Amino acid sequence: MVQTRIKDVLAVAGLVKRYGDLTAVDGVSFHIRGGETFGLLGPNGAGKTTIISMVAGLIPASAGTVSVAGRDMTPTETAAKRNIGLVPQDLAIYPDLTARENLKFFGRLQGLTGKELTGRCNEVLDLIGLSDRAGDLTKKYSGGMKRRLNIGIGLLHRPTLLILDEPTVGVDPQSRNAILESVEKLSVEGMAVLYTTHYMEEAERLCDRIAILDEGRIKAEGTREQLIRLTGGVDRIKLHGGGNTARAADALRGLPAVQQVDSDGAGLVLTVSDGPTALAGIVTGAGDAGMSVTSVEIVRPDLESVFLHLTGKALRD
Repeated sequence: MVQTRIKDVLAVAGLVKRYGDLTAVDGVSFHIRGGETFGLLGPNGAGKTTIISMVAGLIPASAGTVSVAGRDMTPTETAAKRNIGLVPQDLAIYPDLTARENLKFFGRLQGLTGKELTGRCNEVLDLIGLSDRAGDLTKKYSGGMKRRLNIGIGLLHRPTLLILDEPTVGVDPQSRNAILESVEKLSVEGMAVLYTTHYMEEAERLCDRIAILDEGRIKAEGTREQLIRLTGGVDRIKLHGGGNTARAADALRGLPAVQQVDSDGAGLVLTVSDGPTALAGIVTGAGDAGMSVTSVEIVRPDLESVFLHLTGKALRD
């Protein structure tokens, strides 16, 4: 049995999935507390969907354990599955039904009836921003609206754990933002959210903690700030301009915050700690040394930098 912490909604320990000689998931462990959004960030093929399929009890694990709300999860464990709302990549809605009819249909499957079902449908429609289109056939919906309804169906029975598998794939930027806004509201409901994505900006925006996943293994896990510290937490400052850049480079190397100075043909590139704080002194020092600075750019580390640092490749490779 998985050893869970008192407030853990989901506990995953040593999860492995093999397909013949291929190991798709290799010793994955993590936990999620109530009211927390946990992100699995990795490129396509990293193992994200396989992990959530085991977490949701859709496929058996080759090794390792999963516990949901204190219950061990297996493909035959129906009690644990009642705590889960699963929103798959593929749309699970009926195009010839309205949004409200879809919600009522799936709500009845979850055991909701009468006033409770009607009230919950209204709450979900409001949460996903579809109240004004609730009576329209879903085949007339945009891709983003269908994705939001897909999320709403997963929320109907007030799950303890909501699993979102790449919920913004294939939608336009406006619809994507509406989906993200809906997800941001979920922590208010107090549920645990497992969110998979290969979009760095989604993980940074939504997730309290993030696991960097590559080739079926978690390379690192923590808050955004904790992960960025793995890169050394340094910033780059690009000084564009002309004049005596060689003399400026020598002068700037003597500043306490500056770790490295390089020339890139258009000016100087500095590796520094706490770029915003050091910027004023750097620009002044460059000018005093004879460099004519025409523009300045600060590049702060992000999750893309972390992924590159940990795996040696870009997130979308």
